[in-house]
Amino acid sequence: MNTKNKGGIGEFVRTVVYAVVIAIGIRTLAYEPFNIPSESMLPTLLIGDYLFVSKFSYGYSRYSLPFGPPLFSGRIFGHQPERGDVVVFKLPRDNSTDYIKRVVGLPGDHLQMRNGDLYINGQKCERRQIADYVDRPTEGGVRRITQYIETLPNGVQHPVLALHPEWAADPNNVANNSKEFVVPPGQYFMMGDNRDNSADSRFSPQMSGVGFVPAENLVGRADLLFFSIDSGAPFWAFWEWPWTLRFKRFFNLIQ
Repeated sequence: MNTKNKGGIGEFVRTVVYAVVIAIGIRTLAYEPFNIPSESMLPTLLIGDYLFVSKFSYGYSRYSLPFGPPLFSGRIFGHQPERGDVVVFKLPRDNSTDYIKRVVGLPGDHLQMRNGDLYINGQKCERRQIADYVDRPTEGGVRRITQYIETLPNGVQHPVLALHPEWAADPNNVANNSKEFVVPPGQYFMMGDNRDNSADSRFSPQMSGVGFVPAENLVGRADLLFFSIDSGAPFWAFWEWPWTLRFKRFFNLIQ
């Protein structure tokens, strides 16, 4: 009987170990879940969205591993992101905080904001105004935000918001009228779709921004939105799910 009990405990421990190893393997090599805590990627991503990030899209770096141990440098099986990809990366100024933005600048690109328009290598990224984005903040009320469809040089189209369209003409507003940025080799320029409410590569780390993002800091490409819950509702309050879940956002591809 004792031998049988010991065998049962041993089998249970082995099963748990196998499950943990498999889970870590999937998280490291295939997909990792993330959730959205801020409004910087509105309207593409909302607070309370949960998504899967593909770890294999750009190859692997130390940040593909749990806790990012410095076992090696650079990337293994590395692939360059495409302009317009939505990417999770480690914030360069601390190499630990996860950020999510859109890749707009590749190595060697010249980028500049002029009157709210994005220029890449001297070419204006055309944007056309569409119906306002209607936001309903958790504190109540309705907020209407000017919305555009922006077209990147490779043809990728995505929505962008202008919380304060009047800022576009302000020469002192560096978010809408910036210096020219030249992306260094092996680095990328990231921007949020919510252009007036995004700390991104337009701002240096000294300004609490992102600056250029090294290829090593890329965690993966945001591919699939699998779950979404109202930003004011706690995830664990499952008894409220019939009213707080955003079912229409389930299993949507991220573009």
